[in-house]
Amino acid sequence: MTSTWTRKLAGLAAGVAFGALATSQAFAEDIKIGMVVTLSGPPAALGQQLVDGFQLALEQNGGQLGGQSVDLIVEDDELKPDVALLKAKALIERDDVDFVVGTVFSNMLQAIFKPVVQSETFLISPNAGPSTFAGRNCNPYFFVTSYQNNQPAEVSGMIASEEGFENVFTMVPNYQAGRDNIEGFKKTFKGNVTDEVFTPLGHQDFSAELARIATSGSDAIFTFMPGGMGVRLVKQFDAAGLSEKMKFLSVFTTDETTLPGQQDAALGFLSAGSWAPDMKNETNEAFVAAFEERYGYVPGSYAAQSYDAAQLIASALEKTGGKLDDKDAVRKALEEADFPSVRGKFSFSNNHYPIQDFHMLKVVKRDDGKYATSFVRTVVEDYEDGFHGECRM
Repeated sequence: MTSTWTRKLAGLAAGVAFGALATSQAFAEDIKIGMVVTLSGPPAALGQQLVDGFQLALEQNGGQLGGQSVDLIVEDDELKPDVALLKAKALIERDDVDFVVGTVFSNMLQAIFKPVVQSETFLISPNAGPSTFAGRNCNPYFFVTSYQNNQPAEVSGMIASEEGFENVFTMVPNYQAGRDNIEGFKKTFKGNVTDEVFTPLGHQDFSAELARIATSGSDAIFTFMPGGMGVRLVKQFDAAGLSEKMKFLSVFTTDETTLPGQQDAALGFLSAGSWAPDMKNETNEAFVAAFEERYGYVPGSYAAQSYDAAQLIASALEKTGGKLDDKDAVRKALEEADFPSVRGKFSFSNNHYPIQDFHMLKVVKRDDGKYATSFVRTVVEDYEDGFHGECRM
């Protein structure tokens, strides 16, 4: 699947009133941005949030970022590493994009990372934040606007300890992000981990795992099950009667991509994150209102992080006047992160992963009947990932 914001449409959206000459000049300075996201199967909702968040930023600026007209080319990686690699290479070699934005999943990012950065094209990840590129393999052409995978899990470990959980069952899909989450949780949790279960990516039937949970002697579960996996797990967990017996703590399992399918089964469940739709700052309140009006659903962290990715690129283009030939100047402009984030405080560590606050969130049902995560309390401020010291940039 490929969709394109054409240069012509971007120019028209920017303003016909400037006349044919001005429009022609805008066309000549067009910036090309390629997105590689998952838009197939159950995880498609995650990729769609990334696309919608980025496109909202474009629409709000008349099809421009940093005063430059933009061609946005969206590619579906189909959650297949070989497809992701082919799509990324096409964006670089055929479309000659200036930036690549992606991906949803860490294994897709690992597939496209090398060809993108070796071409000296800036790669901005609005979601995947694997440990593999946060330390010794950090790269000057790679930036992350989400988090380092271990961080939300580390904060979950803090929450579990602070909330008095003593025995926690852990379960994640068996790929890089899942392994990062297990390691992150164990790093900060002070209690006893009763079991570690790794399921296949895309797992659907959790009956065997739920039987193990029920007999594990655990007072809580910690899990990372994004997209359709999270919907199935929560509904099956609740149907098995486990919601009444233990606490449910997760990252990216009960969020705005999964809650429409989970609904009451997820009410009261806890999570850790750097953002929630009801966070009180002017930028976020405007973003959420505009997003819901434009798309008709509650944005999740995927959309928020992608919106920030667009604003990050806009800030760099503004500082460089749209000139991208001086890579060092572009890199410096990106490193400054001079834009108002929906999260409030936001800056980059030396490895180009964010330094930001993390919070405890809770699933609620809003007055309008929609389900969302809600801010409860801040757990840690200005949190920097544990791998940045190994980065030599």
